[in-house]
Amino acid sequence: MKYYRLKKQADFQKLFQKGKRAHSPSVTLLYRPSDKMTMGISVGKRHGKSVKRNRIKRLLREAFRFTQDQMQGKYAIVLIPKVCETYAFERYKRHLQWIIEKEKL
Repeated sequence: MKYYRLKKQADFQKLFQKGKRAHSPSVTLLYRPSDKMTMGISVGKRHGKSVKRNRIKRLLREAFRFTQDQMQGKYAIVLIPKVCETYAFERYKRHLQWIIEKEKL
């Protein structure tokens, strides 16, 4: 399934204000039903410099790409990583699968 990227600030704000939240040890997922699958990532400066933040975004995009086929519906999603020592693809993938199963997305 193809997904589109959230780019506009208004779309992010709508999810932050009205979206539901699901938490895991490494990532917080905000979601809301939508007419098409969209995904955005919000990584704050507390995670480090731009090189590290961009790597986190790449890891989250790839983890989402692997897990999005498990979702039944179409949602607008924002992924927010939590600060930790190391950032790993397998960890993000496992935690996203766990959230999808828990929330029945």
